[in-house]
Amino acid sequence: MAPVIEIRNLSKIYVQNFIDVEHGRLKIRLKNRRTAALQDLTLDVEEGEIFGLLGPNGAGKTTTIKILMGIHFATRGTAKIMGHPLGHKPTKAKIGFLPENPYFYDYLTGREFLHYYGQLYGMERSLRRKRTEELLELTGIAYAADVPLKGYSKGMLQRAGLAQALLNDPKIVFLDEPQSGLDPLGRKEVRDLILLLRDQGKTVFFSSHILSDAELICDRVAIVHKGKLSSIGRLNELLSARIKEYEVTVAGISSETVEQFESQATRNVAAGEEHLFVFEGEQAAQALVRKCLAENGRLISLAPRKETLEEFFVDQVRPSGEETKAKNI
Repeated sequence: MAPVIEIRNLSKIYVQNFIDVEHGRLKIRLKNRRTAALQDLTLDVEEGEIFGLLGPNGAGKTTTIKILMGIHFATRGTAKIMGHPLGHKPTKAKIGFLPENPYFYDYLTGREFLHYYGQLYGMERSLRRKRTEELLELTGIAYAADVPLKGYSKGMLQRAGLAQALLNDPKIVFLDEPQSGLDPLGRKEVRDLILLLRDQGKTVFFSSHILSDAELICDRVAIVHKGKLSSIGRLNELLSARIKEYEVTVAGISSETVEQFESQATRNVAAGEEHLFVFEGEQAAQALVRKCLAENGRLISLAPRKETLEEFFVDQVRPSGEETKAKNI
């Protein structure tokens, strides 16, 4: 089965014009500054998956989505959605989109706002009313349906934007930083809604720099840094082979054993007779387990701790030694 989103060698270079003036003998020159926001980005998104495009601010996430939505045009490279080139009208009708900074008409109520967008979609009145009421309930803003949007909080506006993105019952939903600015409860509600969309068979493509949320819901992620693809894959594939440390919790061991393993552990936390040791290597962890059993102590837990998405992400985007040195010059 062909991917629903295909991106091949997508690049975007922004050209800024500025005037260069020399002091002394006056010279004025018009110069161009070229900034590569995307550099040969290639990736596929499969039908029915939640795909996270992750990266720090300025990495190229929003540029990618804007190109896919036809807001910006690529300098080079190609992209297809549902097998069709960008801009294919029947395909656009099957897409929902929530931009990072959506604009809302302050004096429209939530219900009026959705009716207005339903008219833009060309939806019949009866269907428009039905979908509006369904989405007001689904996104949790039905209680404020007749309140002007200027009275909505940030979280309520984000929910209204999500309702707008789902109004046409899209097959693919593009969300640019959908959890930005939300409190923990609002972020959980957005996560739950994204999972519900996947359960309904929809494909969700979203960008984010909130890594903990992406780790909870994404089937696959791509990490972009300075416009380039750094890593892509399923989280269990990216993180499963990278064990960061071993946590061993024991009780009833001698003070001599505690002192012996304190020097080998990166951390040691005591709570009564229980001790939590954290080791970088498996060998030290296994040695403590054997020592504990030999002393008739209690082994409470032995847990390898895999690398988190945040740790993996930081390793991918951390400046290299040469880059750090250059910045300090």
